Amino acid sequence: MAMALPAMTWPQSAQAVSRIKDIATFEGVRENQLVGYGLVVGLNGTGDDLKKKAVFTRESLIGMLDRLGVNARSTDLETKNVAAVMVTATLPPFARQGSNIDITVSSLGDATSLQGGTLLVTPMLGADGEIYAVGQGQVTTGGFSAQGQAESVVKGVPTSGRISNGAVVEREVPFDISALKNLKIALRNPDFTTSRRIADAINGIAGAGTATAIDSGTVELNVGLRGVDPASLITSIEQLPIDPDTPARVVVDETTGVIVIGDNVRISKVAIAQGNLTIRVTETPQVSQPSPFSSTGVTAVVPRTNINVQEGGNQKLEVLQPGVSLEDLVAGLNSLGIGPRDMISILQSIRTAGALQADIVVQ
Repeated sequence: MAMALPAMTWPQSAQAVSRIKDIATFEGVRENQLVGYGLVVGLNGTGDDLKKKAVFTRESLIGMLDRLGVNARSTDLETKNVAAVMVTATLPPFARQGSNIDITVSSLGDATSLQGGTLLVTPMLGADGEIYAVGQGQVTTGGFSAQGQAESVVKGVPTSGRISNGAVVEREVPFDISALKNLKIALRNPDFTTSRRIADAINGIAGAGTATAIDSGTVELNVGLRGVDPASLITSIEQLPIDPDTPARVVVDETTGVIVIGDNVRISKVAIAQGNLTIRVTETPQVSQPSPFSSTGVTAVVPRTNINVQEGGNQKLEVLQPGVSLEDLVAGLNSLGIGPRDMISILQSIRTAGALQADIVVQ
């Protein structure tokens, strides 16, 4: 006999909390990637070049016509209305046979646009090689292309498009969640403190021993202990508020100059000075002309180089006291007039000095 879970009420907290369903995933509740190879027909002369470049498109077209009873092997195919495409889709969890899913169609050859094309029947395969869906339909592109003899215009990506509800699920992923005795919750950002908080929150409403934090990324639910089916247990606990703990981390993207500093980043006492040395090299070559009516002189280019070294006179040495928080760190660096790229070098130098109590992740 299944036991009903009590109604859940929790006090409102001033802290930024998240629901369990937003910071973790449940075992078996996952998506699966599908891929297929097919042909798009009905293009207005924007398809693949069958004769010179897209040999695979030509062979695919001949094979399709053979299956339809049309012998085209002795014919010189030169149509520009066909394009070979890769078809991708995401199979949602617990998708049932006969349901529809969206698919994405992308050109594989040298087609210039898929606008107005129609995808022919395309099997969609999973990672195990089995067919899970079949796609077909009118391709909708988010861009267009037009060209004349002297100019062409391209907007967006006309070689890629989507078909809404363009695939029908033919095979279900075999997974019976109701038969599970133990159910695992996987954290998206593994952390021991967060996994323990999730286990304590679940035990607080479902009873002690229901949830156990196995490691930093996994919480195990003992479904059989309380006599509740997994679906009911997930419904009861996925709305529980959790205050996830975050590590002290600084993420740096040197390409774009983006810096993301976590809330728990702390700085030990350290002094920072940022130089502003500018070296300007100016080339002003001059032309030397010979005297009038000279028979021996020649015109020559005389190089003139001017090197100017400037060092900013508004130099500052900033002292950051122990336990500096995120706000204090940013305010201190901004007071020096430091830009994002200079701040990257300063953060790395602080880390090298052992004063930055955080990890730096450089992308």
